[in-house]
Amino acid sequence: MEIKQIDHVSKGGFVIEDGNELLAEMTYSKARENMIIIDHTEVSDKLRGQGAGKLLVMRAVEYARENKIKILPLCSFAKSVFDKTPEIGDVLKK
Repeated sequence: MEIKQIDHVSKGGFVIEDGNELLAEMTYSKARENMIIIDHTEVSDKLRGQGAGKLLVMRAVEYARENKIKILPLCSFAKSVFDKTPEIGDVLKK
């Protein structure tokens, strides 16, 4: 699955598409120059059960590490990924 990043001035996200069809999306807001807030994750029924949501969160973790920023997961799905994956705690805003 190819994950694309959408980045705007104050918001952004990671998406999985098939042609013009959006299959999965995780959105974030930029809270400061050193923090993003994951506010929503959604996966279509076509990808449900294939780990697409977790892949989006993990891509956000890579992005945070590359840019030396922290993540505040307000989205319940993203928070559950952080709770179950202690090795990504280095980017978690505490």
